[in-house]
Amino acid sequence: MKCFNKKDLFTIPNLMGYFRILLIPVFCYFYIKKQAYLLAAGIVLISSLTDLFDGYIARRFNMVTELGKALDPVADKLTHAALALCLAFRYPLMWALLALMAVKEGYMGIMGLYFLKRGKMLDGAMWFGKVCTALLFVVLLILFFFPHLPLAAVNALILITMADMLFTLCMYIPVFHRMRKS
Repeated sequence: MKCFNKKDLFTIPNLMGYFRILLIPVFCYFYIKKQAYLLAAGIVLISSLTDLFDGYIARRFNMVTELGKALDPVADKLTHAALALCLAFRYPLMWALLALMAVKEGYMGIMGLYFLKRGKMLDGAMWFGKVCTALLFVVLLILFFFPHLPLAAVNALILITMADMLFTLCMYIPVFHRMRKS
């Protein structure tokens, strides 16, 4: 495994990634403990803007690092899971989405490690994985920013997201199967 040098650790985009991770307990606290939904949503907005700009800055100013390539999706997954967890205390169906997310991400992580150990890697995210991530994040943001939606609308959004997540998991299974055979 490649070690990271101090220069890699402290690039501006990587610092932005660390900042996003540090914001997670802050927005969780305000959402769950204080029920300060708008303040929590504002913190999530800051996190989202940071996510938007870290990759741009890394590419524009030649600050792309191996650490950053790993840190960004980890920060994304942690943020998504934390948002879903916060929302689960308000919307019970979100617990099912969290369980499906754990299965999907667990499978992806196990398969990723399996192939990494064998010197293979998935060549970037597949289109269906990108769609799943985007849909999940949009739905989580809608539910975060609009806490007074009717429960039927909330449940519909969660079910659509779960269907897409299940579709994505099913699409990745043959991809990993083909990788194993090659």
